[in-house]
Amino acid sequence: MLDAVRLRLAAAGDDATPGGVAAALRAQGRLLGDTEILGVVTALRSEMVGAGPLEPLLAAPDVTDVLVNGPQEVWVDRGSGLERADVGFADAAAVRRLAQRLATAAGRRLDDARPWVDARLPDGTRLHAVLPPVVVGGPCLSLRVVRTRAFTLEELIAAGSMDAGTARLLRAVLDARLSFLVSGGTGSGKTTLLSCLLGLVEPDERIVLAEDSAELRPRHPHVVRLETRPANQEGIGQVTLRDLVRQALRMRPDRLVVGEVRGPEVLDLLAALNTGHEGGCGTVHANAASDVPARLEALGSTAGLDRAALHSQLAAALSVVVHLVRDRSGRRRVAEIHVLERGRDGLVTTLPALAGTERGPGWARLAALCERGRAAQAVQAVSPAGTAAGRPR
Repeated sequence: MLDAVRLRLAAAGDDATPGGVAAALRAQGRLLGDTEILGVVTALRSEMVGAGPLEPLLAAPDVTDVLVNGPQEVWVDRGSGLERADVGFADAAAVRRLAQRLATAAGRRLDDARPWVDARLPDGTRLHAVLPPVVVGGPCLSLRVVRTRAFTLEELIAAGSMDAGTARLLRAVLDARLSFLVSGGTGSGKTTLLSCLLGLVEPDERIVLAEDSAELRPRHPHVVRLETRPANQEGIGQVTLRDLVRQALRMRPDRLVVGEVRGPEVLDLLAALNTGHEGGCGTVHANAASDVPARLEALGSTAGLDRAALHSQLAAALSVVVHLVRDRSGRRRVAEIHVLERGRDGLVTTLPALAGTERGPGWARLAALCERGRAAQAVQAVSPAGTAAGRPR
């Protein structure tokens, strides 16, 4: 019935309004009540402008990821691990049509010549789709839901992501304007935590975000969001994350934020943090906080930066690493906080300051960094004449 109504509306050039659907049903000799007609309208609109059968899942407030492995293999993550969803598609062709329509809505191409796409939908949802023959079997869809509202520290504490002591420590890191990275694996909550922390930045500070896909949504009154752009079908017009970092430096940021450091832009970020841009931050994929220097070293090599130069920049640019994990129950939590330390060989390593609730050998250094930052702020806030002068530029 839906296919027949869809074809009728397409042939007539009508929208999927209640009146148009009712006329299409009458033309087929079907008489339905108002409730049934509204149900058909909702189903058609979700297929034509929404996410089809996936629409209710994406609208659910507790869903973070929706994964489609096949017509009858739809999985969701509600924060406690993957579970099978009670929805499906008619066949693989229906999955392909949805994937192509979503890609088109994001301004991207998805077909046999370009069988994959990574894009952001108009509502902020992150889309990744792959078509055969790159994927064996049928098309696969991965949708990451981006919530329009950032969590507060209190909500993260209530969810078990951290305790009150860790929350106070993270506030101290922000207040001291220490540069930091949030590390962790995919889906560990890096973006969620960073959005929350940026919302705690003083309202008179200007935050400039540079991201591949605009996912950070801090609750802050002064945020400028920059997003990369792929090349068009002629191969021109590409804007890389490295381009955005360079432009952000010219926009007078008080806090420069790189949504995810995963390429040559690490060079520009470290250079920026070494030229007076305090309090910068970002996220990076890593298995543990202690692996972050090696991870940045590998990324720096893509920009032509040798090991010694990278570690020299890193030692002066970055102070803290906050590492997140996702345990077997699906709970995302702050596992450890490290400070960076440069050895006699010139290489930077991390030193555990906090692991869970246990203080590590780096605790004294982290406390000193936070106190030093606060003391510096107090000095900068007063002019030589003893009057408030504001932050120096």
